[in-house]
Amino acid sequence: MVTAPRHEASVPAGTASPVFVGRESELEVLTAALSGQPAVAMIEGEAGVGKTRLVRELLARPELGHLRVMLGRCRSPREPFLYGAVLEALGGLHRPPDPLSPASPGVPLVDRNRLSPVTGVLRAPLPELSEYLPETPEPTGDPRSERHRLFRAIRELLSEIGPALLVVEDLHWADDGSRHLLRFLMADLPRTLSIVVTYRREDVPGGVPLGSAYRPPPDAASVLVDLRPLDGAQVRALASALLGRSPISTEFAAKLYERTAGIPFVVEETLRALRRSAGTGYLDGTRAKQLLENVEVPVLLREAMAERLAGMPLAAVRLAQAAAVLGVPTGVELLREVAGLTEHRGHVALTSTLGNGVLYEVDDCLYGYRHPLARQAVYDVLPGHDRRRLHARALRALERRVPRPVVQMADHSHRAGDAAQALRYGEEAADLAAQVGDVSTTTHLLQRLLKTPGLAPEDVDRLAVKLGRVAHTGLDQYDPVATLEWLLSDPRLSTTARGEVRFFLGMLMVRQIGGLEAGRAVIETALGELGERPGLLARGVSILAQPFYGAIPLAELMPWRERLRGLIAASEGEVRLSLVANHLSSLLHTGDPSILRDLSFLSPEPPLSTGEQHHLARVHCNMADACTCTGHYRQAKTLLEKGVRMAIDVGAPFVVSTARATQARLAWFMGEWHGLADRTADFLDQYHDLFPVVSELSLVLGSLAIVRGEWREAEDWLAATGVETPRDSITPVTIGGFAALARLRLSQGDHVLAAAEADRGLELARAKGIWSWAGELVPVAVDALVECGRTGDAEKLADELQRGIAGKDAPMATAALEMARGRLARTEGDLAAALEHYDRARRNYLRMSAPYYEALAAEQVALCRLDGAEASGPAEGGESTESTEATDATEATEATDATELTDATEELSALADRFTEMGATRDADRCRHRLRSHGTVKPSRRGRRGYGDVLSPREEDVARLLARGRTNREIAEVLFLSPRTVEQHVARTLRKLGKRSRTDLLDP
Repeated sequence: MVTAPRHEASVPAGTASPVFVGRESELEVLTAALSGQPAVAMIEGEAGVGKTRLVRELLARPELGHLRVMLGRCRSPREPFLYGAVLEALGGLHRPPDPLSPASPGVPLVDRNRLSPVTGVLRAPLPELSEYLPETPEPTGDPRSERHRLFRAIRELLSEIGPALLVVEDLHWADDGSRHLLRFLMADLPRTLSIVVTYRREDVPGGVPLGSAYRPPPDAASVLVDLRPLDGAQVRALASALLGRSPISTEFAAKLYERTAGIPFVVEETLRALRRSAGTGYLDGTRAKQLLENVEVPVLLREAMAERLAGMPLAAVRLAQAAAVLGVPTGVELLREVAGLTEHRGHVALTSTLGNGVLYEVDDCLYGYRHPLARQAVYDVLPGHDRRRLHARALRALERRVPRPVVQMADHSHRAGDAAQALRYGEEAADLAAQVGDVSTTTHLLQRLLKTPGLAPEDVDRLAVKLGRVAHTGLDQYDPVATLEWLLSDPRLSTTARGEVRFFLGMLMVRQIGGLEAGRAVIETALGELGERPGLLARGVSILAQPFYGAIPLAELMPWRERLRGLIAASEGEVRLSLVANHLSSLLHTGDPSILRDLSFLSPEPPLSTGEQHHLARVHCNMADACTCTGHYRQAKTLLEKGVRMAIDVGAPFVVSTARATQARLAWFMGEWHGLADRTADFLDQYHDLFPVVSELSLVLGSLAIVRGEWREAEDWLAATGVETPRDSITPVTIGGFAALARLRLSQGDHVLAAAEADRGLELARAKGIWSWAGELVPVAVDALVECGRTGDAEKLADELQRGIAGKDAPMATAALEMARGRLARTEGDLAAALEHYDRARRNYLRMSAPYYEALAAEQVALCRLDGAEASGPAEGGESTESTEATDATEATEATDATELTDATEELSALADRFTEMGATRDADRCRHRLRSHGTVKPSRRGRRGYGDVLSPREEDVARLLARGRTNREIAEVLFLSPRTVEQHVARTLRKLGKRSRTDLLDP
């Protein structure tokens, strides 16, 4: 079959998305309707919603590959000749076929001998088709008759060149003649023709696309597609594709959706403008949100809004400008008051703005712009004096409202240039926002006030201290830091206020990537300026006494710890609780055995002030973090549940953020992995500016990636745990990061690199002198050292750990010591001792509720038993000379060995199932591989089953790794299979999923 050549009009250049997002259902509906003929499809949607992109995707569908495509586009301003879009589409038929088309260049457009003589009238409007057309008939002299002949001629031509598809875009700009022609064609469709039209209903004269009512003929398929904006998830997918990387954060995507209302064109143009503003910088986090808030209006959008305003009466323009100044959806009464219009003129103007698609009814009787960029396009062209005048009017109108919208009033007074009112309303709004826990709004308002020219010194002091106090409790870290740094150089700032500002600046800096050491130095400097603020001075000491910052040895922190003890004894109430929150968790981190014996301090006598409740939440969450780092997992869970609930109730977002990170890591230790990766990734999106939180969440995601065999992803996550800058990191998290890296290298078979990563982690642990954090690191370090032939170093490490945790309350490290001793005993060939150590470790992990680590210890127990049973098998050799009694004893021993072998095999098989159920597919595959290597292959206890067209568990693993771009060899290494076996699994997986190649499975 010869496929007809296609003609398509050129598509305007621009930044189109490399993926098609959010229109799959519409595309399927259109494809189904147009696969048969005749058919009519009408696609309506506002400007920029993606009508043209949908048409392009539609024309690329193989189901429509047999159609000859003609594409015309109506223009603005309208063409100076009738029937422009249809004639444009037909005129392209003379062009040579696309060289990529399978059609033969020799295929004629149409057999002119089959054409009716009436088609000759097309010679004049379509001279490029003259060679295919009959001679021009004599004119009738009647314009109506001539028009009818033209319509018949076009219908006749379209009937003969079919099967064909006529596409007319932007019908709202069509001349009346084109509308009449299309209605004529669509009312009596040729059997080999389908028609697609696109339009914006709000721009169609009278709201009727074809000029009058239209009903498709009964024998034609018909579909109307109302194309809507993308939702938030689709905007996120589109932005990720446009930026060419993994999914952007949900927070950034939500802001992008808010700014663009989900209109694809606006999303694309906004990201292009944002990329210009950001340069090569990373488009995420606080910086990207700020750029997004201030991104320039795309040129095409600005021009479209200007065109719409130009076509409206003056009163409607003034109403649109008032809506742009007010900035939020508003009732008509306030709009006309700000615009200075009478009631009648206001209602008429509103009707005009709605009819022209400038304003929308956003909510019941509330009117505003479709999205903030449309509002900004109107706002930006207002002259400065007009903007100030309208803001002053808005302020006066809002002052009469009950209750008063003080945040809006603060903004209008600022933009009106009224400094006194801006200070009054701005500070009032900031105080109200702080009271309800809206830290982001508070910091924004205070920073804007502090930049107001001419502020008195007492105003600077008051506002600067408020900013510091509020900012350190919130999640937006980077912007307040810049403001506080600038304030320290302001000569108007008093010494006392300067100390407070410096202290809060240090508090913010220690939470930033690379800011830990510098932040500690800033806090230490601030202590010399806080003589009049003993409460803050005490808090500064408590921070400097914390053991988990960087590589500062514990011995160097002891003077700060002793000073803190004295301050706690001399304090009470809120100050005391704030100090206790840091001190007791610090003691627990370092293995103090007395802390968990009496927890009565967690239930102080009520009533408690808001500040006391805040710090009591910190006590619970900080204690839970220390329990998680040292191995008291059940206690950690109980403390966290109560602490998070209290922090949410009291409005402490920073406390909640650190608690969420602790929850994620605790879930890792306790084997609560279902949905953990998704929850952790969501937390990471939410708290991406907080390094202590980011590093711990990254450790969890890296650890989960290792047990699934996703090594590249694991390496990326673990790089964010502080392993690259251990002096500027959260020490227990970074030690865990080194442990995970060493485990990753062992999984990859690189023992030398594994030992190198372990050595780096041990260097940090030794520098700190806190061995209660080494529970994850020591076992994997001993494995790596032994594999590299450094058994002596491994023995010294075990002894070092034993001394480091002597007399300490460190359950995870205690179990780690047993694991290390077990590995050393096995290396020396003492299987009985190894078995004993591993079994003690297993029981310790079981008591801690650490099922993954308990399973790892149980795996070693099973392997020791397996090796022991095989080593004691019958000796080979000559004729036996044993007595009957000796023979009986030998047979009994052999029976016992056979039982041991069977038991060990079943244990290892059961462990493979346990690992699979947990989600540790790499560990499960290792167990089954070891069974095969011992020649004792046993099927899973779940038994074998036929999966038909459904993926088996093994094929699911293969599909997951294929989606991450892994080669067959890489998949074989992860799953302990031969490349040939993997090749078979890949073929079956692709067949079951209906994919033609592995590239179809790649994650976008």
